Amino acid sequence: MAYENRNAAYDLSLFDDSTDYVSGTAVPERKEEVHKKQERKRRKNNVVSLPKEELQKNRRRKHNKFKLALGTAGGAVAAVVIGIIIVGQVRLTELNQEVITAKETLANAQSVYTQTQMKLESKLSTSDIEKYAEDTLGMTKATNTQKEFVTLSGGDKAEVSATQESDNIFAQFWNSVQNLWS
Repeated sequence: MAYENRNAAYDLSLFDDSTDYVSGTAVPERKEEVHKKQERKRRKNNVVSLPKEELQKNRRRKHNKFKLALGTAGGAVAAVVIGIIIVGQVRLTELNQEVITAKETLANAQSVYTQTQMKLESKLSTSDIEKYAEDTLGMTKATNTQKEFVTLSGGDKAEVSATQESDNIFAQFWNSVQNLWS
């Protein structure tokens, strides 16, 4: 017996489904009976008979009203957002076009200004002004006899004007602080 116990781990007959584990004899009848009973129960419970109206009703797709409303609202929000983006892009394009037009107008105005300035400078040269003054207005250049020189004998003087005294004590305090700093 000691020999049998040592080889019990290698006894493959223990893992065979057709043997009884207690006695080690084959028991094919018990297993077949259990399988037959289970098959009968499955066959009996599998068949469900429904009238045609209920079959068609079950086959129809059931719509969840909340999901439909949520999907519709989501689609509307997406359409509004896309519309706002498109309108914004159109407005941005229009404003960019206005900026380009304004820049072109500014460049043209600056060009006209430069041309006018150059024409004015060419007409108002100092030699032309002197010639016009001598010929048309009869003016001459100033000589040393016509010039008068002014001299100051007293130098620079500064006078401080007297301020009116106010009856307010805060104004008098403020004036005294200002006098300290001046």
